[in-house]
Amino acid sequence: MADAMVERFVRDGFVKIEQAFPDRTARECASRLWAETGFDPDDPATWVKPVHRVGDMTAEPFVEAANTPVLHDVFDRLVGPGRWVPRRSLGTFPLRFPHEEEPDDAGWHIEASYSGDGVAWAHANVRSKDRALLMLFLFSEVGEADSPTRIRVGSHLDVPPILEPYGEDGVSIFDVAARVEAASAHRPLAYATGRPGDVYLCHPFLVHAAQPHHGHRPRFMAQPPLHPAVPHELERTDGAYSPVEIAIREGLR
Repeated sequence: MADAMVERFVRDGFVKIEQAFPDRTARECASRLWAETGFDPDDPATWVKPVHRVGDMTAEPFVEAANTPVLHDVFDRLVGPGRWVPRRSLGTFPLRFPHEEEPDDAGWHIEASYSGDGVAWAHANVRSKDRALLMLFLFSEVGEADSPTRIRVGSHLDVPPILEPYGEDGVSIFDVAARVEAASAHRPLAYATGRPGDVYLCHPFLVHAAQPHHGHRPRFMAQPPLHPAVPHELERTDGAYSPVEIAIREGLR
């Protein structure tokens, strides 16, 4: 199963870990997130905008959700033992609500991982500086009508050739957004649906997008990075490449 999971990750750019953290933890986190919104869970009239963003959450339930033995084991398999930093918080949270207003953040993109040229958190480079994984933590039931994150399956392989010419300095993800979208347009779609406690672990270069919420249940999710403890390497003399690195190398072939 471990080998199959790694193969899926390298091929598709993500794996879904079902019940990666306990349901009781998901419920406690959701309750704290509701409190942050100021909305009434039982009164949709108070859900006054399509997206409400909550910043980093450092309370114990969020730290517990990010540090289960199951997740630590998979981090070791995908990034490499000793090559990632445990999370001491969880965020950010783009909480999405059924609303007549369309969200303004539903474009296809990859995540930025570091700052450059005076712009905070807007750059990426071909070695995925400062980001080991993109992670999607579900704190609510998410069906296809509940604004699940859209994923272009295998799109992480389309991104390395776009980033490579920019070298170690990298480039703003906004400057290459149109090229990333066009290069991955042929990829099949998947949706980050699931139950509270499910986690999607995604390659840093996976092309994904939000979407309008056409359901009835608010979607509570966190999308934090997993930070690397050491830089990714694309040329290792010992050949001990992580699956994250293997996928980047595959994309550059």
